[in-house]
Amino acid sequence: MSKTVFVAGAGVISGIGNNTAECLNALQNSRAGIGKIKYLATAHKDIFPVAEVKLSNDELAKLSGFGPDISRTAMLSLVAAREAKNSAGIENFASLRTGFISANTVGGMDKTEDFFAQFMARSTKGKLRNVVNHECGKVTELVADELGIRNYVSTVSTACSSSANAIMYGARLIKNNILDVVIAGGTDALTRFTLNGFNTLMILDNQYCQPFDANRRGLNLGEGAGYITLVSERVAAGLKTELLCTLSGYCNANDAYHQTASSPDGTGSFMAMEGALKMGGLKPSDIGYINLHGTGTQNNDNSEGTAIKRLFEPHYPKMSSTKSFTGHTLGASAGIEAVFSALSVQQGLIYPNLRFETKIEELPFAPETNFTKQAGLNHVLSNSFGFGGNCSSLLFSKLQA
Repeated sequence: MSKTVFVAGAGVISGIGNNTAECLNALQNSRAGIGKIKYLATAHKDIFPVAEVKLSNDELAKLSGFGPDISRTAMLSLVAAREAKNSAGIENFASLRTGFISANTVGGMDKTEDFFAQFMARSTKGKLRNVVNHECGKVTELVADELGIRNYVSTVSTACSSSANAIMYGARLIKNNILDVVIAGGTDALTRFTLNGFNTLMILDNQYCQPFDANRRGLNLGEGAGYITLVSERVAAGLKTELLCTLSGYCNANDAYHQTASSPDGTGSFMAMEGALKMGGLKPSDIGYINLHGTGTQNNDNSEGTAIKRLFEPHYPKMSSTKSFTGHTLGASAGIEAVFSALSVQQGLIYPNLRFETKIEELPFAPETNFTKQAGLNHVLSNSFGFGGNCSSLLFSKLQA
């Protein structure tokens, strides 16, 4: 049994970059990926800004190596997961017990929507190959095949906490000596269904979002994929590449308050953060930075903020929402933010909360507004809270010398 789970590699693609280096550069230079809709065919094109990956489907197909009939969700996944695998530098990958635990919420819906439009216009039209990969699990299987992973493949779909739960599951498989290496995280592409659904909930912002600001109006949707490569102590000991950090704690909780709203007192958020700290054997004062769930909606930010106040008062760590850069990437968000958090603790990075202006009156703290480097940053907490009250927190810790 591996007592410690190490993060050996990372891969990400989002509205701020097509790989980890590009995303990190955007974070360092306060360059958001949010803008006018370019690639998604929608009637809301000129109304809601989003954070699209800056590649057409043809360009993304070329980058990923998938054919043009494969969903955008799968193409994003393969780009990020392949980077996570390669950056870990595991020379004997094929000889190890490997797994791919991937999250998503839309599956191949982007292709299904194309089929549906053609089919509704004429019942003999539409390409059936656009619907055969619709379900969420098929996206995971397609990517696992390309990565050469066949020992253990699974899909997680728990709304916005999906990727965090995939990472937790991967860590448990390693800790219980079932697998040696797991690439875990998630992916989601923008679809008309998603945009229309969030518009129906009336939580989209028609301006650039302002998470944790008193005058916040709602969220901006985004798309992308993020994965980390988790390895056992035995595998870590044999690597020639530098490890990023450890995944020292995690917890999933559910307050069962409402289908689409967080509990006002932040019950699920509090339990998730407290549970992650308990697993890591840490006190609240040990945390140096929190990557907030921070969607920019009235409900979410109040709920998360209330939980943070309850757990950390009176000494608050630095915190920010990187969704101000990437938009809310739904099933991919916790995977993308896991990559950012692993880099944060490895390099001592504090990311800015873009467009913050006015502190929320009920909260005694405010997010960071500048990119900084902080010596002695040893522990980073990453929050991801989903519909249905499914709340998850991941704890990343600096490698011990």
